[in-house]
Order: sequence, then structure tokens, then C-alpha cells
Amino acid sequence: MEENGRCVVAVDGPSGSGKSTVSRRLATALGARYLDTGAMYRAVTWAVLQAGIPLPEAASVLSSVDLEIGTDPSAPFVRVDGVAVDGPIRGPEVTAAVSAVASVAEVRQHLVAMQRAIIADTGRIVVEGRDIGTVVAPDASLKVYLTASAEARAQRRSLENAADVAATQADLARRDRIDSSRTVDPLTQADDAVVLDTTTMGIDEAVARLRELLDTRVTA
Repeated sequence: MEENGRCVVAVDGPSGSGKSTVSRRLATALGARYLDTGAMYRAVTWAVLQAGIPLPEAASVLSSVDLEIGTDPSAPFVRVDGVAVDGPIRGPEVTAAVSAVASVAEVRQHLVAMQRAIIADTGRIVVEGRDIGTVVAPDASLKVYLTASAEARAQRRSLENAADVAATQADLARRDRIDSSRTVDPLTQADDAVVLDTTTMGIDEAVARLRELLDTRVTA
């Protein structure tokens, strides 16, 4: 933890690596807040689809959409114009479109500004996404790049969504290509991030390892 009591943990990595579950559990263990930045991109994507706007023109909804995101790790929520969208943003239509919307520069700029404001207003927070350690919070107390084998990631995500493993793996590979190759804020590992491969790890083990890493950084 920093001298002023602030503590920002940045958790990046591809889909299916365990970011959301590990980050929420870590936030709870630390008595910290939790921010799922991916949910913010999904919420904007949902709004774009609802409005029938072409994905490359996603930024056009930003001025008319009121986006709220809860940071309590025990009860996170996402609302668009006061409507709870936690379920709909995890559906296949949003999942298929979110990487394209997240590639729009104006969307990223808008949401990164929101994310930085939330972090600035919060003393202790675990933030997960794809560009947290590199763009959103480059001065984080601890930066972690959570990863896992393609097979393990597909197995986990297919269990969550009751979907075919092969189809899920192909979709994850598609999203990885888009997220890693986009011009603005691509998915990448920060130079000073600790890589944690969760392929053979349980959630409790991963959280314990992150707490050890954070304790090391704090007392170093």
C-alpha cells in the first residue's frame, strides 16, 4: 500500500483467464472496491445495439447514454439510463460485438476518463481489464497479467455460458486477435507486470498468490 493509504491493483489479461473472479475475490479480501472495465465496454455495446447504430459509429451514443457501474465487489452492477443490464451485456450478441466497439478510439477515450475518475475517488481498488496497467492506471501499486492456456480458457468460458468448447475457443481467439491488434490501447502486458498463469490454479490459490505479491511490493 502507498504511504497515503491508496492501493490500486491492475489486473489485465485475455478473456477466460479468470480476471473477474480473481479480481472480485481479491478486492473482497483487501476490503477494497472492484472495477470491471470490460463491463463498461459491454454496456456501451449494448446501448449501440439497442439503438441500431453501426458498430464503427459507436461513439455517437456516448453523449446520450448515462452509464453507472457499481464497485462493491459483493454486489457489482451495471446500469444504462437507470436500467440494469448485467444480464444482457453478457449475452452472445454483445459478446460478438464488444471487441469492435472497444476498438473505437472515442469510446476508449471516454471510458478511460471515467475509469480514471473512479480510481481517483477510491482509496483502495482492484481494476480489471485489458489496458489497465499500460493505459488506465500505469502507476498502480501492483500490475498483474493474468493468463491461461487457450484450452483452459475455452473450457472455463464454455462452462459459464453452457456453450460448445470448440466454438468458444474459436471466439476467444477471434477476440484476442482484435483486442491485441487494435490501434488504440491494445491488449498487452505492461513491462513491469507480474505474469500469473492460472491454467492449473484454483481461484483461492490465484488470490493467495496475488496477496503475496502485493505484500511484497508494499513492504519492499
